[in-house]
Parts: sequence; structure tokens; C-alpha cells
Amino acid sequence: MKKILILGGGFSKEREISLITAKSVFKALKKNKYKAVICEPDGKLIEKIKSFKPHVVFNALHGRFGEDGYIQAILESLKVKYTHSGVLASHIAMDKESSKKIFLKNKITTPKFIKYEFNKKNTKGKKILAQIKKKLKFPVVIKPINEGSSVDVYICNEKNLLKNLKKLSFYKDILIEQFIGGREIQVAILGKKKLGAIELIPKRKFYDYQAKYNSKARTKHVIPVKIKKKDLTKVLNIALKAHNLIGCKGVTRSDFKFYKRKFYLLETNTQPGMTNLSLVPEIAAYSGMSFSKLIEWIIKDASIHR
Repeated sequence: MKKILILGGGFSKEREISLITAKSVFKALKKNKYKAVICEPDGKLIEKIKSFKPHVVFNALHGRFGEDGYIQAILESLKVKYTHSGVLASHIAMDKESSKKIFLKNKITTPKFIKYEFNKKNTKGKKILAQIKKKLKFPVVIKPINEGSSVDVYICNEKNLLKNLKKLSFYKDILIEQFIGGREIQVAILGKKKLGAIELIPKRKFYDYQAKYNSKARTKHVIPVKIKKKDLTKVLNIALKAHNLIGCKGVTRSDFKFYKRKFYLLETNTQPGMTNLSLVPEIAAYSGMSFSKLIEWIIKDASIHR
């Protein structure tokens, strides 16, 4: 009986979703006859890992300190096998500025952006308004550089930009990104395999935190995606290319906007959710892979030096 330690919870704004993911994974592992425990990444984490001696650590953390290379560095130092991407790939994917630079360098279309730093020079905001009008045009999206799950993301026009910027002023810096309309399409990659795609039609203004995790938001999930076969092939190929360029391992989910026959890659997520509303399990199920088999695959893929 293999022992699996599931890391869940954590310190990010996605803590609640991480715990739901961890519990879903726990149920699947128990069903597959693994000995599993859910563990918080607290000050006693290293002691807990050394005491339990897991064969594999299943990383079910989302957001900062769990998805950005921090926890991966600890697991590498302990020489314990773990799931998902390694230190560097996790850090790059979580840092939206770094990943977008890689996309652009490798001819992957991504929305134009400006990095905005909060400091005394920027308090009046006239400079950034002028910059946006010149480089991006309104509306724009403002977002943290290293959060996931659409946490603290706002779509802004010229009138409400400065008010919304103040809401994010506790961050050191953020991205101001060109707003792209069109369709929300997300793609799952499993190792070297293009698992599939799904379209999301939110009832809300955009596919935000509530649209992702609250069933009452009634976001419509469309699978198979109703696009031309050549377009589907194209978006699957872009997702795999991004996965490989960043150096990802295991499972990833890439988020796209499809507008005027063009795919815009927003980001690649190295630790997609595994809840009952999560997209990767839904894409896997459509391709004939049960949730239980998906978790089994992720466990078998675990290693060190990722």
C-alpha cells in the first residue's frame, strides 16, 4: 500500500479551493487503496513528511507558496517524489510577466501588457492613463502578477481604473493588460498528451473567481468545443508548446481567449483544480479518463528533479 501525503490548504487566497481539491484527491486515493493523509504546509511540514515517509507528495496547493516553486524547492531538498511541475517551471508559470515574455519570444500571441509598480511617483495616475491610451487602449484588465483563480482581477475603463488600482495597492506591482473579448477556451495537457479543450460561457461579466467555483454562478461548460477542427488542433498545439517552453511536468491547463479567429494565451496553470467544478477532470472524463484514473496517472508521474 503506497503512502501519499496530500498538501492542501496553505496561505494563499485560494486556500479554500485547495482544501476542496485535496479532499477530492483524498477520496480518489482511498478508492484506489492508497494510504493517504491531507497535510497543511505549516511550520511543521518537514517534520510531518519525515515522520509519515510518503512514497509521493501530491501537491494540491493553489496560488502563492504552493504553486510558485516555493514548496517544490522544499520537496526537492527532502528528495521526496512529488506531483506537477518543478521549481523553475512553477515559478515561471505563476509569474505572469515572466511567462508572457516567454510566449512573446516564441511567437505565441498573448494580450499586450504594462507592468505597473506601486510607488510615490504613480499616486496621481495621469502617467499610467496616458500610457494605457498609447500602448493598450481601454478597456483593460488589471491583475496581480502572481495570483491564480482570477483573484483580484478587474476589467477597467478610463473612469474606474484609478479606483480599482487602489484596491490592488497592497501588491508591490501588477499587470495592466489589454482586454480581449471573445470566447473563453481552456486546454488540458497531460505529460506530452493533448488531453482536450473546453469552452466556458459565464453568466457573469467574465470567468472570475465566482464563475469558476460557485455552482450558483451557472457558468456553462461546453465540450466538445464548437470550433473548426483546424482551430481546435491549433489551440491544442499552442497549449502543448507553452507547457514545453515553460518546462512543465504532469498536468497543466492553459487559458485562452478566442477573438476574431485568433487565440490569445492568457496563462498556463501548473496546478489546476481537482474539484467537482474543475475543468481538467471534466476534459479528462470526456476523453474517457475517469477522475480516479486521472489521479492515478498524476501519482505515477511523480518524481524528484522535476
